[in-house]
Amino acid sequence: MHIGTLLPHHAQYTPDKTAIIFDDQRYTWAQFNANVNKLANALLAMGIGKGDKIATILPNCLEIMEIYMAVAKIGVVVVPLSPLLRGDGLVRLVNDSDSVLVITDSSFVEIIDPIHDQFEQVPSNRFVLIDSAEHEGYRHYHALTDAASSHEPPYVEISLDDPYNIIYSSGTTGLPKGIVHHHYIRQMYCTLFASAYRITPESVIAHAGALIFNGAFLTLMPAMYLGCTYIYSSHFDPEALIETIAREQVTHIKLVPSQIIAILEAANYDPEKLQSLEMIGSVGAPLLMKHKRRLMDDLPNRFYELYGLTEGFVTILDREDAERKPESVGNPPPFFEMRICDANGNDVPVGTIGEIVGRGPIMMKGYYKRPDLTFNAIREGWLYSGDLGYVDEDGYLYLVDRKKDMIISGGVNVYPRDIEEIIIKHPNVGEVAVLGMPDDKWGESPVAAVILMDDGAVTEAELLNWINERIEARFQKVREVIFFDDFPRSAAGKTLKRRIKSDYLDEG
Repeated sequence: MHIGTLLPHHAQYTPDKTAIIFDDQRYTWAQFNANVNKLANALLAMGIGKGDKIATILPNCLEIMEIYMAVAKIGVVVVPLSPLLRGDGLVRLVNDSDSVLVITDSSFVEIIDPIHDQFEQVPSNRFVLIDSAEHEGYRHYHALTDAASSHEPPYVEISLDDPYNIIYSSGTTGLPKGIVHHHYIRQMYCTLFASAYRITPESVIAHAGALIFNGAFLTLMPAMYLGCTYIYSSHFDPEALIETIAREQVTHIKLVPSQIIAILEAANYDPEKLQSLEMIGSVGAPLLMKHKRRLMDDLPNRFYELYGLTEGFVTILDREDAERKPESVGNPPPFFEMRICDANGNDVPVGTIGEIVGRGPIMMKGYYKRPDLTFNAIREGWLYSGDLGYVDEDGYLYLVDRKKDMIISGGVNVYPRDIEEIIIKHPNVGEVAVLGMPDDKWGESPVAAVILMDDGAVTEAELLNWINERIEARFQKVREVIFFDDFPRSAAGKTLKRRIKSDYLDEG
């Protein structure tokens, strides 16, 4: 059995239960399954079959959810690409993934038209738009599905070892790498995260971010497995999300830190409106203690934090542990193992910083067509994360920083997160990112990028003095503070430190 069998089950046994709420549209399990069947049959009619890859370049929409579940029924592999991709970067990933079909919408036509001839394996009749806009050379998604049967597609033999998706890394440490998830891995997402987050068939799950982000699958797969109601929207609006949680009595939600901050600062923020929540899950980046503390004070016994890699290792800070170990990112769930290793791959003592290494049932077999990169990432069955941390005497993980973000100043290792935790304590700082910038004397020195909560309440010079008065170690002293209206972010809402740094260096 594979994840393509989930929808028919719910369509048969709970046909009238609400499955999907997208903006103001609602679908029962029977309706959703019928739509998914139409797409699966339409893909087969186009000659798309088991093992073929289809790329999506889409914002959040109903169709992307249909695509995710339709490919699962017929053994096709979905390649969700970021809508922020452009030019050569987009061409590279469509070609690298061996995609034979592109599904997009009319807002991307002007981006795709100049380069679509460079998509090596996508025939000219396999560009599909989800909306009704007329563009030469594009077919219409709904015309294809309207002509297809809503009955279950013909049986396709699918094993748990068959690939389901290829998700490309953000490319923060080089060119993006294709991370392959097989049906077995997504099946494990169904059961392991349903258990970890205490999700039941009666749960109502909301997702605030982009569905192309692997973090979405942490609750999407349990929802598809248990037949929960799943809510998402075309864009993130903190005030609208608060009202949705109250109206729909949402029980579980996944958020990246920038979204948590936006909710806490929303004009209509009121903990009473969020009382239905049983799980507030932070994912994607560390949530700084200032915001974590406020969230846990306002909404106690609901906070979970996940540290993890799309490649397949996680730790979870459970709501029962959040109060006693708030600075931790938890421990590995059952069936997962973790080590902290030195540069030679040897285990280090408790309390010693090293590279986080782990393994578990959701670990990828490898990067798509890149055995060389796979060899570097997976050694003797262990996934090397590239992240630095340490464990306490109880085995709980404390994330220090990414190896790539570590600053070496005067030969001393400086961890940006330590400085960020100091800066965020300033009452007018909303978000902060500390980066290592070239320095003629020290090699690198810390620079703080800051988003203020109230413009004009403090100057860059005043904040710089405030920070450095509170930093004891000379090598942690911040050289400069730069104010931003907002940070560059990925489609998932993650702050892109690499972009901040490159923009700073470009401006001289």
